[in-house]
Order: sequence, then structure tokens, then C-alpha cells
Amino acid sequence: MKRFIPIVAAIFVLGLILAACAKPPAKEVNRAHDAVIRAEDDADAVNYAGNSLIRARDALARMQSEADAKRFDAARSFAAEAISAAESAIADGRTGEARARDEAANLVNSLGAPLAETTNALNAARQLSSLNLDFNALSRDLDSARRSYEDARQSLAANNYRDAITQGQNVRTLLSGINARLNEASQAVLRK
Repeated sequence: MKRFIPIVAAIFVLGLILAACAKPPAKEVNRAHDAVIRAEDDADAVNYAGNSLIRARDALARMQSEADAKRFDAARSFAAEAISAAESAIADGRTGEARARDEAANLVNSLGAPLAETTNALNAARQLSSLNLDFNALSRDLDSARRSYEDARQSLAANNYRDAITQGQNVRTLLSGINARLNEASQAVLRK
């Protein structure tokens, strides 16, 4: 038993020495900071991968907290997590941008025919005196749809996909409203 106590004491002292000699993970900390900064500077990551960017920032903050508390193994782990989340934010941003580009292009390219059809339907309805419609209001709505369509095309050309989608959806809503009023007026005439 007497030999056991010095061995335990020596192991304990050795453990304290090793813990005191542990080095802060400076390289990992710097890599994590650089990775998060790259993600924050990436417009696609900011616009389309906000959740991944938040995870990266959170891991970076936890890494710093652990490093300040001299829990270097935990700091290394959070540094790796921050790097991974930052890289995911950049990749997710690229994917999100491509998805938004495709959605915007499909939407804007699909609006030309319905716009022309609604224009033709409104012009045909003007020829019918039996329809009870406010043609001035319908014309204003159609003009708004045309302006939104042109704005959507310009936004698409400028790679501003969110605005192109919003404007394209506005065109759809306006055309849907015009067509609904034309149909209601036609149905009212048929019921007479």
C-alpha cells in the first residue's frame, strides 16, 4: 500500500503538469475565424443559407468561450464545427442561389403568354356592351401587371432573383384578379 500512494501522487502531479502545459488551439481558432469570415462575406451564403451561417457563428462563439476557459479540447471541437458550418453555408448558398435563379427564370418566362391572353380577353370584353365591368380599373391593373413583368425581367437580368420572384408573383396575382372579374361578368350575362 505504501508503494501505491507515491505512484498515485506521481500520476496526479504528471496530470497537473500536462494540463498546465496544454496549448491553446491557435491554429484551429484562426482557421475557424477565417472560415466564418469567408462565409459572412459570401453574398449567396448570407442570402440563401442563413441557418448554416448562424450555426457557424454560434460554434465560433462557443469555441471562443471554451478557449477563454482553457478547455482547449472543447475549443478545438467547436472550431471544427464552426469551420464545417461555414463551409456548409457557402455550399448551401450556392445551391440556394441556383434554385432561386431557376425559379425566377421559370416564373418570369412563363408570364408572357398569360399576359398576352389577358390583354386579348380584356380587349374582347370591351367589345361586349352586355358586360358590367369597370374597364378603367381593369386597365390599370393590367398596366400594373405589365410594369411588374418588366421589373421582373430586369431583376432577373440583374441576378436579383428574389425581387424577380416577388414581382413575377405579383403579375400572376394581378392577372388572376383580372381574369376572375372577366369570368364573373361573363357568367352573370349567361345567367340572365
